[in-house]
Amino acid sequence: MNDESVDENSGGEIDPALVAILEQLWRAQCETPGRAWSLAKLSKQAGVPMSGLRRHLTGLVDNGLVVTTFAEDGTGSASLSEDGRAFCVEVFGEAAP
Repeated sequence: MNDESVDENSGGEIDPALVAILEQLWRAQCETPGRAWSLAKLSKQAGVPMSGLRRHLTGLVDNGLVVTTFAEDGTGSASLSEDGRAFCVEVFGEAAP
């Protein structure tokens, strides 16, 4: 993960918003395999404002864990990449959180 996902003021702990996003992407993978969730749904389910969601997704995409698509109207969707699915299995286990 990049340095932005680690909060320097929290003793090196991972940002809780990032964890929430990954949890929801894992939930999406388990509940609807092969289908991406809209950014609006992901934002609501993770409890993360859209601006924060987009910032974290950029880091997750850069690290190869997430795939995103964006439309001209500003809407988009996100899903875990193959590496992201493997990472979530290691972190969250086989079942969705």
